[in-house]
Amino acid sequence: MIFKICGLKDVESLNCCEENNVDFFGMIFYEKSPRNITLNEAETLINSFKELRIRPVGVFVDHEINDLKKIISSLGLKHIQLHGNEDQLYIDEIKRQFDVKIIKKISINSSEDLNIINNFNNIEYLLFDYKPSNNELPGGNSKCFDWNLLKGKEIKLPWFISGGINETNIKKIQNLLNPNGIDLSSGVEGSKGIKSNSKINNLFKKFYDN
Repeated sequence: MIFKICGLKDVESLNCCEENNVDFFGMIFYEKSPRNITLNEAETLINSFKELRIRPVGVFVDHEINDLKKIISSLGLKHIQLHGNEDQLYIDEIKRQFDVKIIKKISINSSEDLNIINNFNNIEYLLFDYKPSNNELPGGNSKCFDWNLLKGKEIKLPWFISGGINETNIKKIQNLLNPNGIDLSSGVEGSKGIKSNSKINNLFKKFYDN
């Protein structure tokens, strides 16, 4: 199982993720998000460690592409997550200039939303998340979609599941769907946008103990 914790902003939380063998940590470059991080803050966070096993992921929502390229270059990112409505042309433009692996978000509310899951090329992972309403943020809303919609679906790429996952339901996801990866955010926060090391520790203890 691949684990990613999204919305990290501080050294203590990053260290906690490292100690729990989390594979990826997401840094959200989206100003409307309570988990938003600036380029300077991201540089400080990454440079706080001489060596990191955990890999950074830049998370973007319909980001202006030249600014996105600047962030990729400045941080030396090898993984990015596109969490908006980015199309194939946008993806191809990034791939032309950078050797990065791309996680592409698919918002799910009904079975019709799954019609596009095998339409994207030039990406490495899919990420399935709750489909927000017009007045909600693109992610981090602490809400789940109907996981049964994914049962029996042929998905050609490795994929993550996200949205409202916490220590009370993480085993259910594994047993129901056995995804390639699980993406966590609000479910390991003490308050909105602030990660809780105790919640991170408890979640992984519960996941591995059972």
